[in-house]
Amino acid sequence: MVATLGVAAVPASATSATTATPATACPTGWGSGAETRSAATTESVTNIRTGRHACFDRMVVDVPGAGTRELGYSVRYVSRLHQDGSGRPIAVGGGAVIEVRVAAPAYDPATGKPTYPAKAGQRLTGVNLTGYRTFRDARFVGSFEGDTQIGLGVRARLPFRVWVATDRVVVDVAHNWTGAR
Repeated sequence: MVATLGVAAVPASATSATTATPATACPTGWGSGAETRSAATTESVTNIRTGRHACFDRMVVDVPGAGTRELGYSVRYVSRLHQDGSGRPIAVGGGAVIEVRVAAPAYDPATGKPTYPAKAGQRLTGVNLTGYRTFRDARFVGSFEGDTQIGLGVRARLPFRVWVATDRVVVDVAHNWTGAR
Protein backbone atom coordinates (compact mmCIF):
# COMPACT_ATOMS: atom_id res chain seq x y z
CA MET A 1 0.00 0.00 0.00
CA VAL A 2 1.35 3.39 -0.98
CA ALA A 3 0.33 6.57 0.83
CA THR A 4 -0.15 9.75 -1.18
CA LEU A 5 0.66 13.01 0.53
CA GLY A 6 -1.39 15.36 -1.61
CA VAL A 7 1.51 16.81 -3.56
CA ALA A 8 0.43 18.09 -6.92
CA ALA A 9 2.65 17.66 -9.92
CA VAL A 10 3.97 20.94 -11.26
CA PRO A 11 4.92 21.21 -14.92
CA ALA A 12 8.62 21.93 -15.48
CA SER A 13 7.83 25.21 -17.25
CA ALA A 14 5.99 26.52 -14.17
CA THR A 15 8.68 25.47 -11.69
CA SER A 16 11.12 28.23 -12.56
CA ALA A 17 8.39 30.87 -12.46
CA THR A 18 7.10 29.83 -9.04
CA THR A 19 10.48 29.40 -7.38
CA ALA A 20 12.11 32.55 -8.73
CA THR A 21 12.88 35.08 -6.03
CA PRO A 22 11.07 38.36 -6.70
CA ALA A 23 13.23 41.49 -6.75
CA THR A 24 12.65 43.31 -3.49
CA ALA A 25 12.72 47.07 -3.74
CA CYS A 26 14.68 49.11 -1.25
CA PRO A 27 13.06 51.78 0.92
CA THR A 28 12.49 55.06 -0.87
CA GLY A 29 11.43 58.48 0.27
CA TRP A 30 14.75 59.42 1.82
CA GLY A 31 16.27 62.73 0.79
CA SER A 32 19.57 64.56 0.76
CA GLY A 33 18.55 67.60 2.79
CA ALA A 34 19.92 68.31 6.26
CA GLU A 35 18.43 66.36 9.17
CA THR A 36 18.65 67.59 12.76
CA ARG A 37 17.38 66.62 16.17
CA SER A 38 17.69 69.05 19.07
CA ALA A 39 18.87 67.21 22.15
CA ALA A 40 22.19 66.79 23.92
CA THR A 41 23.89 64.54 26.44
CA THR A 42 27.02 64.55 28.56
CA GLU A 43 27.35 60.80 28.03
CA SER A 44 30.36 60.08 25.83
CA VAL A 45 30.84 58.60 22.37
CA THR A 46 32.73 55.31 22.80
CA ASN A 47 32.58 53.72 19.36
CA ILE A 48 31.82 54.46 15.71
CA ARG A 49 31.16 51.50 13.44
CA THR A 50 29.85 50.79 9.97
CA GLY A 51 27.95 48.01 8.22
CA ARG A 52 26.87 46.97 4.74
CA HIS A 53 23.24 46.18 3.90
CA ALA A 54 21.47 45.20 0.69
CA CYS A 55 20.06 48.69 0.10
CA PHE A 56 22.35 51.03 2.03
CA ASP A 57 25.58 51.46 3.98
CA ARG A 58 25.24 52.27 7.69
CA MET A 59 27.25 54.24 10.25
CA VAL A 60 26.45 53.87 13.96
CA VAL A 61 27.74 56.21 16.68
CA ASP A 62 27.52 54.53 20.09
CA VAL A 63 26.81 56.69 23.15
CA PRO A 64 26.22 54.26 26.06
CA GLY A 65 23.92 55.59 28.76
CA ALA A 66 22.33 58.29 26.59
CA GLY A 67 19.04 56.44 25.99
CA THR A 68 17.07 57.93 23.11
CA ARG A 69 15.60 61.23 24.31
CA GLU A 70 18.99 62.83 24.98
CA LEU A 71 20.61 62.04 21.62
CA GLY A 72 20.79 64.93 19.20
CA TYR A 73 22.44 65.25 15.80
CA SER A 74 22.93 67.31 12.68
CA VAL A 75 23.66 65.47 9.43
CA ARG A 76 24.11 67.28 6.11
CA TYR A 77 26.04 67.36 2.87
CA VAL A 78 28.83 69.94 2.82
CA SER A 79 31.04 71.21 0.02
CA ARG A 80 34.01 71.40 2.40
CA LEU A 81 34.43 70.06 5.92
CA HIS A 82 35.90 72.33 8.62
CA GLN A 83 36.87 71.34 12.15
CA ASP A 84 34.96 73.12 14.92
CA GLY A 85 37.05 75.46 17.03
CA SER A 86 40.04 75.75 14.71
CA GLY A 87 38.28 76.05 11.35
CA ARG A 88 40.92 73.72 9.91
CA PRO A 89 39.76 72.01 6.69
CA ILE A 90 39.59 68.21 6.89
CA ALA A 91 40.01 66.28 3.63
CA VAL A 92 37.52 63.44 3.14
CA GLY A 93 37.61 61.18 0.05
CA GLY A 94 34.58 60.48 -2.12
CA GLY A 95 32.32 62.18 -4.62
CA ALA A 96 30.37 63.92 -1.83
CA VAL A 97 30.90 64.55 1.89
CA ILE A 98 28.38 64.21 4.70
CA GLU A 99 29.09 66.03 7.94
CA VAL A 100 27.81 64.00 10.89
CA ARG A 101 27.55 65.83 14.21
CA VAL A 102 26.41 64.01 17.31
CA ALA A 103 25.53 66.12 20.37
CA ALA A 104 27.74 64.08 22.68
CA PRO A 105 31.44 64.49 23.52
CA ALA A 106 34.11 61.96 22.52
CA TYR A 107 35.79 62.63 25.86
CA ASP A 108 34.93 62.38 29.56
CA PRO A 109 33.58 65.84 30.49
CA ALA A 110 34.92 65.47 34.06
CA THR A 111 38.51 64.65 33.09
CA GLY A 112 38.86 65.62 29.42
CA LYS A 113 40.24 62.13 28.72
CA PRO A 114 39.23 60.76 25.27
CA THR A 115 36.56 58.04 25.25
CA TYR A 116 36.90 57.36 21.52
CA PRO A 117 40.49 56.76 20.40
CA ALA A 118 40.89 58.94 17.30
CA LYS A 119 42.86 61.91 16.07
CA ALA A 120 41.50 64.81 14.06
CA GLY A 121 41.72 64.19 10.33
CA GLN A 122 42.49 60.48 10.69
CA ARG A 123 40.38 57.54 9.53
CA LEU A 124 37.92 56.19 12.07
CA THR A 125 39.47 53.65 14.41
CA GLY A 126 38.55 50.08 13.45
CA VAL A 127 36.52 51.05 10.36
CA ASN A 128 37.45 49.35 7.08
CA LEU A 129 35.29 50.45 4.13
CA THR A 130 36.67 47.95 1.61
CA GLY A 131 33.80 46.47 -0.40
CA TYR A 132 31.20 49.09 0.53
CA ARG A 133 28.93 50.22 -2.31
CA THR A 134 28.38 53.78 -1.06
CA PHE A 135 30.90 54.67 1.68
CA ARG A 136 34.36 55.74 0.49
CA ASP A 137 36.02 57.39 3.52
CA ALA A 138 35.25 58.08 7.19
CA ARG A 139 37.28 60.62 9.19
CA PHE A 140 37.22 61.78 12.77
CA VAL A 141 37.04 65.56 12.65
CA GLY A 142 37.04 66.29 16.37
CA SER A 143 35.03 66.75 19.53
CA PHE A 144 34.53 70.33 20.66
CA GLU A 145 32.23 71.80 23.30
CA GLY A 146 30.24 68.60 23.69
CA ASP A 147 29.74 67.85 19.96
CA THR A 148 31.52 65.08 18.05
CA GLN A 149 32.11 65.74 14.36
CA ILE A 150 32.68 63.05 11.70
CA GLY A 151 33.28 63.33 7.95
CA LEU A 152 31.67 60.59 5.85
CA GLY A 153 32.80 60.39 2.23
CA VAL A 154 30.31 58.75 -0.14
CA ARG A 155 30.57 58.00 -3.85
CA ALA A 156 27.90 60.58 -4.83
CA ARG A 157 25.23 62.78 -3.29
CA LEU A 158 22.76 60.03 -2.39
CA PRO A 159 19.67 59.95 -0.18
CA PHE A 160 20.13 59.27 3.52
CA ARG A 161 18.13 58.89 6.71
CA VAL A 162 19.11 59.45 10.33
CA TRP A 163 17.46 57.82 13.33
CA VAL A 164 18.06 57.22 16.99
CA ALA A 165 17.97 53.90 18.81
CA THR A 166 18.79 53.36 22.47
CA ASP A 167 22.33 54.66 23.07
CA ARG A 168 23.14 55.28 19.38
CA VAL A 169 22.68 57.54 16.38
CA VAL A 170 22.33 55.71 13.05
CA VAL A 171 23.03 57.14 9.58
CA ASP A 172 21.96 55.09 6.55
CA VAL A 173 23.05 56.19 3.05
CA ALA A 174 21.22 54.54 0.12
CA HIS A 175 23.07 52.86 -2.72
CA ASN A 176 20.98 54.76 -5.28
CA TRP A 177 18.01 57.10 -5.72
CA THR A 178 15.67 54.60 -7.39
CA GLY A 179 15.22 51.99 -4.66
CA ALA A 180 16.52 49.23 -6.95
CA ARG A 181 18.85 46.65 -5.44
